[in-house]
Amino acid sequence: MTLLPPQPTKSAATKSAASASRPRRRRAAGRPVTRTEELRLQIADDIVRGRLAPGTPLEEVEIAKRYGVSRTPVREALRDLAASGLVEARPHRSALVAQPSLERLRGMFDVMAELEALCAGLCAVHMTAVERAGLEATHAELADLTRRGDEGGYTVLNERFHTTLYAGSHNDYLAELTLATRARLQPFRRAQFRTLGRLARSYEEHDRVVTAILRGDKAEAATAMRAHILTVEVAYERYAESV
Repeated sequence: MTLLPPQPTKSAATKSAASASRPRRRRAAGRPVTRTEELRLQIADDIVRGRLAPGTPLEEVEIAKRYGVSRTPVREALRDLAASGLVEARPHRSALVAQPSLERLRGMFDVMAELEALCAGLCAVHMTAVERAGLEATHAELADLTRRGDEGGYTVLNERFHTTLYAGSHNDYLAELTLATRARLQPFRRAQFRTLGRLARSYEEHDRVVTAILRGDKAEAATAMRAHILTVEVAYERYAESV
C-alpha cells in the first residue's frame, strides 16, 4: 500500500479563510445537517477546546444569543450533549459544562472499537460489489483531502467512510447501535484531527481496513478497525492534554 506524507502545515490566516469558505456540513446521504446538529457540534467544539470551561452554566437564553439561534435548538442540543457526558443536566436549573472522566471515555471508546470492528468484519463478508466500489471511491477522496491537509473536509468525509461500513455490515441493529455510540463520542473523535500528522495516520489506518475488506478477510478487517478506533482514543487524549 502507498503511505501518504503528513499534511502540510497551514497558517492561521489560511485556516481562517478555509473555514469561512467551507460549505455547511452535510450528512453522508447528502442531506444538510439540522440546525440542532450544527449547534451541538459548535457547543461541543467549544467545550472540547476549553472555551467553555467545566462548571460553566449553560443558560438557554445566553447560549441562543451566543450562537445566534432560537431557544428550541439550544434545548435540543443540550439534551444531546448531556447524553455524550459533555453537559450535566439539572432539573429546573441551567445545565452545566461537564467533563467525562477519562475512565468513562475509555470505556466508551472500548465499546466503539468492538462495534466498529464487528461492522468491518461483516463488511468483508457481506458488502456487495457496488458497496465496495463506493467504499473505494470515498477512500480515494480521503486520500486527496489528506494530501491537501484539509482537516474540515476530511472530518466530514470521514463520517461518510464509517457510516458506509455500518451499512455495509448488512445488520440494521448493529448499525443502529454503532451510530448511537458514535454520536456520543463524536466531539472527541473530531478533536483528534487537530493533532499534528493525524490526517495521514488516519488515512493509513483506513487503508488497512479497506484492503482487508476488499480481500474478504473478515478477521483482519476487524483487527485493523479495532486498532484504528483505539488509536483515535489515544490521539484524543494527547489533544486533550495539549489544550
